Amino acid sequence: MKISRDKINHISSLIVRDFRKREEIDYKVDLNDVRLEITRVMTHILTIEEKADEAARKTLASYTAKPLREGTDEWDILYQKHYEEELAKHGI
Repeated sequence: MKISRDKINHISSLIVRDFRKREEIDYKVDLNDVRLEITRVMTHILTIEEKADEAARKTLASYTAKPLREGTDEWDILYQKHYEEELAKHGI
């Protein structure tokens, strides 16, 4: 993952801290449970994104007719295409 577990926990804590400040909302659940769910979802999405990145790079590396150099316009376009296809497989 590109973001450490500590950073994910910190971000989820900041979100919940903001929720606690809002008096107009009456929570029917424990906000720590909300924080844990935010952490779980963020971790899940980041894992999917990492796998999509790996799959897109693997696909581009398999182009044997003409090896593509990372950073070229062609590589960037094909990478984005394959990356988005991988995310779509997971509903993202």
